[in-house]
Amino acid sequence: MLIDAALATSPELPFEIRQFKIEDPRQDEVLVKIVASGICHTDIAVKDQKVKLPLPMVLGHEGSGIVESIGKNVSGLAIGDHVVLSGDFCGHCKRCIGKLPSYCDEFVERNLTGKRIDGSSPLSLGDLVTGGRFVGQSSFASYSVVSQHSAIKIDDSYPLHLMGPLGCGLTTGVGTIIHALEVSEHDRIAIFGAGTVGLAAVMGSVLSNCSSIVVIDPINHRRELALELGATHVLDPEEDRVVEGILDITEGGADFSIEASGNPAAVKMSIECLARPGWCAQVGATPAQTFHSLDMDHLGFGRGIKGVVMGDAYAKEFVPYLAELHSQGKLPFEKLVKEYKFDDINLAIADSRNGDVIKPILIM
Repeated sequence: MLIDAALATSPELPFEIRQFKIEDPRQDEVLVKIVASGICHTDIAVKDQKVKLPLPMVLGHEGSGIVESIGKNVSGLAIGDHVVLSGDFCGHCKRCIGKLPSYCDEFVERNLTGKRIDGSSPLSLGDLVTGGRFVGQSSFASYSVVSQHSAIKIDDSYPLHLMGPLGCGLTTGVGTIIHALEVSEHDRIAIFGAGTVGLAAVMGSVLSNCSSIVVIDPINHRRELALELGATHVLDPEEDRVVEGILDITEGGADFSIEASGNPAAVKMSIECLARPGWCAQVGATPAQTFHSLDMDHLGFGRGIKGVVMGDAYAKEFVPYLAELHSQGKLPFEKLVKEYKFDDINLAIADSRNGDVIKPILIM
């Protein structure tokens, strides 16, 4: 079967839409007709090689679509099901059994190489070896062959073209609040970065009834949107004294912070602004070889920092929960979205890079 997909070959060249041959699904796989795919900053970072994964590759990891065919060993899915795509996992290691698939023993091999666990790719372009399984899906394409673990069934009543970001950005932001940090009512939180993940964390903080929700971002329209979504305060890191501002607003420090920008300076501030005790979740993708010295006296008073992948959430259960919240008006992430035709992928990438758009979604 021939499909269209956007190929990333180097940092210098734009995405090129090419025609690929896609394999039939294997026994434990499904073929999904992609309806839409969100663009995540991780896609851009890989394209730019700030995150050095092997190119050429078909990127995209916030796909939503309709199941077209299934392998004979697939359970829980049927042809015609509406699905959101998320990362792949083995399903049998300790972390998978504990519903923490983002820490699967085979996470890197299944999600970051662009290949299946056996080293093969479902996509081919003549003799060119092309990654076609990025984060379990490579959804910048008209069709994807994915593991049954990656396809999450949702109700047909939900707007499928909007649902893709639930598979990564929204799960990461809201999941970090609910699962990774276990934020409670009246807690005080500081969120560094008002992109998709940071703003999803704002919405999660509202759901958790936090008393102070402080958002730090240099872009004015993102700070304004954070306030619209429920932030209680916003700070401009280029104008305000951020740590001092957070300590003042929270009357002594944040119980929790989320670093969702990937900015090394923000990592330092996200620790410095913590109360006693206090925890920081490191979610943003910092540049390779980013190192920080830590003031052990500061950490010694019950403070800490932890890396978080996909919000420590079990996407098979969490994505349908988020979709239902959206249907109830409690997770209005459509306010972050701008839709683009698939052919305009490079325009969407440019708009995302310059900060004009928070969550571009490609409509296939």
